[in-house]
Amino acid sequence: MKKMWRIPLAVLAVVLCYLIAGAVLPFVHPPAVREETKQRFAQKEFYGDGAGNERAAVLSDNVEALAERIRLISQARERIILSTFEFRNDESGKDMMSALLAAADRGVKVQILMDGFPAFKNLQLPSDPYFQALSSHENIQLALYNPVDPVRPWKLMGRLHDKYLIADGTAYILGGRNTYDFFLGDYGDYKNYDWDVLVYSEEPGQGESLNDLLAYFSQVWELPLCRLWKDDAGLQSGGRVIRAREALMERYASLRQLHPDWFLSCDYREKTREVNCIRLLSNPIHCYAKEPVVYYEMTELMKQAESEVRFHTPYIICNDWMLQRLSQVCADVDQVVMMTNSAANNGNPFGAMDYRKNRDEILETGIGILEYDGGVSYHGKCFVMDDRISGIGSFNWDMRSAYLDTELMLILDSKALNDDMRLEMAGYETRALTVLDQDTVLVPDGMTAQKSGPAELLLQGILSLFAGWARFLM
Repeated sequence: MKKMWRIPLAVLAVVLCYLIAGAVLPFVHPPAVREETKQRFAQKEFYGDGAGNERAAVLSDNVEALAERIRLISQARERIILSTFEFRNDESGKDMMSALLAAADRGVKVQILMDGFPAFKNLQLPSDPYFQALSSHENIQLALYNPVDPVRPWKLMGRLHDKYLIADGTAYILGGRNTYDFFLGDYGDYKNYDWDVLVYSEEPGQGESLNDLLAYFSQVWELPLCRLWKDDAGLQSGGRVIRAREALMERYASLRQLHPDWFLSCDYREKTREVNCIRLLSNPIHCYAKEPVVYYEMTELMKQAESEVRFHTPYIICNDWMLQRLSQVCADVDQVVMMTNSAANNGNPFGAMDYRKNRDEILETGIGILEYDGGVSYHGKCFVMDDRISGIGSFNWDMRSAYLDTELMLILDSKALNDDMRLEMAGYETRALTVLDQDTVLVPDGMTAQKSGPAELLLQGILSLFAGWARFLM
């Protein structure tokens, strides 16, 4: 009997080794920045001489972020594109589904691109009737980027982390928000704070950054990695799908009654700020170890600041090269300040563990550190540079964003938008601790610094012991 058990256990061990080795080994040695990338960046222009043909506005509130998405979808007449890392069928997710379905019913072509890992992880998508109601519609295509394939574990780690919505050739929203309740609307007890930017083209089809984003989407959509999911009109006759479709139609009607202002057209010129120039930074789009293009270009741009750089990131997990780049920014610029979550406020246990363990190395770069400690996990990915340049997007200051995932950062030259960004960022920074050194933190008046509980500290300790080696994958 013991011998009979040994064979299955041995097979299981071999399979686990195959999966782990296949998923990890291709990413142990990250690629360096190529000379072509450096030369290409040197030719980029991030400043404009006068007003461009696109305008922009910051979306820092979760309810506003959902409202503007619904508005763009409801006003679209030809085409809608939604790209997101994670899309759930929770309350805000169903709000989005209902609006997309209504758009498709009136003849709008809808393309939805989701990362394949969350769909697998949540065990939601495979049999979900709400997503099937969308995917089976004649005007909707739903595709997964790099679906989980256990036979090819070397493809597992590269994920789609982009988050944007495009409506016709008129406007788009790009930032760090996923498509579910933590980021959109005001549902439930838990949420994350995040950022988007809405970009509006005064001449439909002529917006330079909008056309760049459309071209980027087409490149990703056409990859063999992306596969249509349940593109089968026959699913519409299933009872569960019929009921899900009816529920979404009822939800859309209810949304129109509860929030009629979300469905009204608005004067986007009045609502947005003048912008001189907008540039899109993007990582390679394959699923293997990536050249760190966005991180290089973002830090190279920051080195050109005359006096100040301030950036926000939910996590900071850097290898030696990334810390060296940050040191160069600090050496070239008088004031460089970062705000990230305090270890106790961080919703990502691995990020909290790594930050607690490596904060002294980050301080050695010369950067000033603020720790957001407001009680809600901060998920924002943005920066301001002097009084004109602002950046918003999906890039976390970690090795996953640098080397593994697709990422987008939008760089905008606009003094008015920069002023808006600074005002919003300062609001968060009033609830942040100031790190003076590894052992000294200043707490704002009227605040009490959070402390990690025993369970959190135990989890972080376990992660440090057994998963610290894998920080380049997190």
